[in-house]
Amino acid sequence: MNEITNGLQALVARDFQFAHPRDADGGLVAVVGIRVHRGVFDIVQLFSEHEADAARIPGDEPDVLFPSKVLWRTTGPAREVIAELLALSEPAPDLGAQPTGCWLPTHAGRSTWLAASA
Repeated sequence: MNEITNGLQALVARDFQFAHPRDADGGLVAVVGIRVHRGVFDIVQLFSEHEADAARIPGDEPDVLFPSKVLWRTTGPAREVIAELLALSEPAPDLGAQPTGCWLPTHAGRSTWLAASA
Protein backbone atom coordinates (compact mmCIF):
# COMPACT_ATOMS: atom_id res chain seq x y z
CA MET A 1 0.00 0.00 0.00
CA ASN A 2 1.13 3.53 -0.56
CA GLU A 3 1.25 6.52 1.79
CA ILE A 4 -2.04 7.96 0.53
CA THR A 5 -3.92 4.69 1.02
CA ASN A 6 -2.43 4.26 4.49
CA GLY A 7 -3.33 7.86 5.34
CA LEU A 8 -6.91 7.45 4.17
CA GLN A 9 -7.25 4.30 6.27
CA ALA A 10 -5.93 6.23 9.29
CA LEU A 11 -8.51 8.97 8.66
CA VAL A 12 -11.31 6.40 8.46
CA ALA A 13 -10.06 4.96 11.76
CA ARG A 14 -10.45 8.48 13.21
CA ASP A 15 -14.11 8.58 12.16
CA PHE A 16 -13.82 10.64 8.99
CA GLN A 17 -16.85 10.18 6.72
CA PHE A 18 -16.12 10.30 2.98
CA ALA A 19 -18.03 11.36 -0.11
CA HIS A 20 -16.96 11.20 -3.72
CA PRO A 21 -18.45 14.17 -5.64
CA ARG A 22 -18.77 13.64 -9.39
CA ASP A 23 -19.20 15.95 -12.35
CA ALA A 24 -22.21 15.93 -14.69
CA ASP A 25 -20.63 13.11 -16.74
CA GLY A 26 -20.06 10.95 -13.65
CA GLY A 27 -16.31 11.58 -13.44
CA LEU A 28 -14.79 11.73 -9.96
CA VAL A 29 -14.08 15.35 -8.97
CA ALA A 30 -12.59 14.77 -5.51
CA VAL A 31 -12.50 12.58 -2.46
CA VAL A 32 -13.86 14.62 0.45
CA GLY A 33 -13.69 13.57 4.09
CA ILE A 34 -15.22 15.29 7.12
CA ARG A 35 -14.89 14.54 10.81
CA VAL A 36 -17.03 16.34 13.37
CA HIS A 37 -15.57 16.38 16.87
CA ARG A 38 -14.93 18.58 19.90
CA GLY A 39 -16.74 21.57 18.46
CA VAL A 40 -14.93 21.63 15.08
CA PHE A 41 -15.10 20.20 11.59
CA ASP A 42 -11.92 18.69 10.13
CA ILE A 43 -12.18 18.43 6.35
CA VAL A 44 -9.86 17.05 3.67
CA GLN A 45 -10.33 17.36 -0.08
CA LEU A 46 -8.20 15.25 -2.43
CA PHE A 47 -8.37 16.44 -6.03
CA SER A 48 -5.41 14.39 -7.28
CA GLU A 49 -2.26 12.75 -5.97
CA HIS A 50 -0.55 16.14 -6.28
CA GLU A 51 -3.36 18.50 -5.21
CA ALA A 52 -5.19 18.42 -1.87
CA ASP A 53 -6.24 20.66 0.97
CA ALA A 54 -7.35 20.24 4.56
CA ALA A 55 -8.82 22.59 7.14
CA ARG A 56 -10.15 22.79 10.67
CA ILE A 57 -13.32 24.87 10.81
CA PRO A 58 -15.36 26.09 13.80
CA GLY A 59 -18.43 23.96 14.51
CA ASP A 60 -20.81 26.86 13.96
CA GLU A 61 -19.65 27.38 10.35
CA PRO A 62 -22.71 26.91 8.09
CA ASP A 63 -20.77 26.06 4.89
CA VAL A 64 -17.86 23.68 5.54
CA LEU A 65 -16.81 23.53 1.88
CA PHE A 66 -16.57 27.33 1.59
CA PRO A 67 -16.06 28.53 5.18
CA SER A 68 -15.86 32.17 6.19
CA LYS A 69 -13.63 31.30 9.18
CA VAL A 70 -10.81 28.74 9.28
CA LEU A 71 -8.81 27.74 12.36
CA TRP A 72 -6.10 25.83 10.43
CA ARG A 73 -5.45 25.08 6.75
CA THR A 74 -2.88 23.35 4.58
CA THR A 75 -2.53 22.60 0.87
CA GLY A 76 -0.14 20.53 -1.23
CA PRO A 77 0.39 16.97 -2.42
CA ALA A 78 -2.18 14.52 -1.04
CA ARG A 79 0.31 12.48 1.03
CA GLU A 80 1.67 15.63 2.73
CA VAL A 81 -1.79 17.10 3.41
CA ILE A 82 -3.00 13.81 4.92
CA ALA A 83 0.15 13.55 7.07
CA GLU A 84 -0.30 17.12 8.36
CA LEU A 85 -3.96 16.48 9.15
CA LEU A 86 -3.10 13.28 11.02
CA ALA A 87 -0.40 15.17 12.97
CA LEU A 88 -2.77 18.01 13.93
CA SER A 89 -3.31 18.11 17.68
CA GLU A 90 -6.78 17.50 19.02
CA PRO A 91 -8.71 20.64 19.93
CA ALA A 92 -9.45 21.29 23.58
CA PRO A 93 -12.75 19.71 24.63
CA ASP A 94 -15.61 21.99 23.72
CA LEU A 95 -18.27 22.31 26.39
CA GLY A 96 -20.78 23.85 23.98
CA ALA A 97 -23.06 22.18 21.50
CA GLN A 98 -21.42 19.73 19.14
CA PRO A 99 -21.76 20.42 15.43
CA THR A 100 -23.65 17.77 13.52
CA GLY A 101 -24.53 17.10 9.94
CA CYS A 102 -24.53 14.50 7.22
CA TRP A 103 -23.74 13.93 3.55
CA LEU A 104 -26.83 14.63 1.45
CA PRO A 105 -27.17 13.40 -2.15
CA THR A 106 -27.94 16.35 -4.44
CA HIS A 107 -27.80 14.77 -7.93
CA ALA A 108 -26.72 11.42 -9.33
CA GLY A 109 -23.18 10.86 -8.07
CA ARG A 110 -23.09 14.17 -6.19
CA SER A 111 -23.47 15.06 -2.54
CA THR A 112 -22.93 17.95 -0.18
CA TRP A 113 -22.38 18.25 3.57
CA LEU A 114 -25.48 19.55 5.29
CA ALA A 115 -24.73 21.02 8.70
CA ALA A 116 -27.56 20.58 11.17
CA SER A 117 -28.99 23.89 12.35
CA ALA A 118 -29.36 24.64 16.02
